[in-house]
Amino acid sequence: MGERGADAFPKSRRLRKRFEFLRLLNSPHKFAGRGFLVVWLDNGGAQARLGATVSKKVGCAVVRNRVKRYIRESFRQMRFQLPGVDINVVARQGAAAMDFSAVQRELEKAFRHIGTSPCSSALRSS
Repeated sequence: MGERGADAFPKSRRLRKRFEFLRLLNSPHKFAGRGFLVVWLDNGGAQARLGATVSKKVGCAVVRNRVKRYIRESFRQMRFQLPGVDINVVARQGAAAMDFSAVQRELEKAFRHIGTSPCSSALRSS
């Protein structure tokens, strides 16, 4: 196996257990973008962790796996700019038609909202 080093996406950076996803269900921190709903909650750690939810409504297995790869790669490239939060990216049907650059743009927009208060994001959009 080859070494990945800084480019890896280790298990410690992922949400893997059901209770980790359920903890995010009632989170007050949400951002709805084109094709994605991003939900996050402070995890008390130093690193951001990612979970991706892509249902069968998005498309067949090939499409769902492609969307998940795009989500993971976008997170991997932006992970050092994020505070210690657990993030669940829920793909919607519109995500199936997006290419990597569109996914990256949408998630970058959503990730910018993480760590800001709801009031400051309202002021920024005015």
